[in-house]
Amino acid sequence: MNTRFITILSAAVLTLLVSPGMAQQKTAKACRDEWKANKADFQAKKITEKAYVTDCLAGKTAAQPAAAPVAPAPKQETSTKPAAAPVPTAQQKTAKACRDEWKANKADFQAKKITEKAYVADCLAGKTAAQPATAPVTTAPAPKQETSTKPAAAPAPMPSAKPAPSAKQSSTAATAPTAANQFTSEALAKAHCPSDTVVWVNLSSKIYHFSGNKSYGTTKTGAYVCEKDATGEGFRAAKNEKHP
Repeated sequence: MNTRFITILSAAVLTLLVSPGMAQQKTAKACRDEWKANKADFQAKKITEKAYVTDCLAGKTAAQPAAAPVAPAPKQETSTKPAAAPVPTAQQKTAKACRDEWKANKADFQAKKITEKAYVADCLAGKTAAQPATAPVTTAPAPKQETSTKPAAAPAPMPSAKPAPSAKQSSTAATAPTAANQFTSEALAKAHCPSDTVVWVNLSSKIYHFSGNKSYGTTKTGAYVCEKDATGEGFRAAKNEKHP
């Protein structure tokens, strides 16, 4: 009786030891290797390596269906166009090279009010490569002035000033009467009779004198009168004088 019970008990224990769950017990390394072999599939299902290993050691992964094979990504057409050439980086210049560049175009940069110091600073920073060269400024020659062969016009002669009347004439004119048709100046008499001859009448002797005579405008009392008016008033010409 005891021997039979022991035999049955041993068989039960052996059955438990060779059960599928015990037979398939895996190590942590084996579980990690499995996860890595299907890493993309597990990551798509958001199953981390740690969670998978835990379930694998607990024997929970055997019942999980295999992931459907992932369809290969469509083949991308290769463009026949050549790849764009990379933009070359501007070669770093030395301060001496930048100064030489400024001196070679000194006139141009001075016209733009770009100092050597400012240009060198920009040149070292790589900012001068894009600046276009300025075309030289050409100054058109001034038109040649034609030299006139005509002689310069002579200046117009200044009108000669009429000599001032002498003291004798001044005193005479001052004392001359200003009766009708009698004037204290030759100009006033001439304005009165522009087409007649102006004479000087001596009011004391009743004789008149023509211009150019020494008595013309010089007697103590007298006046400038038109000759027609002088004869009309009874004055006569001096005998020793010719009519102009």
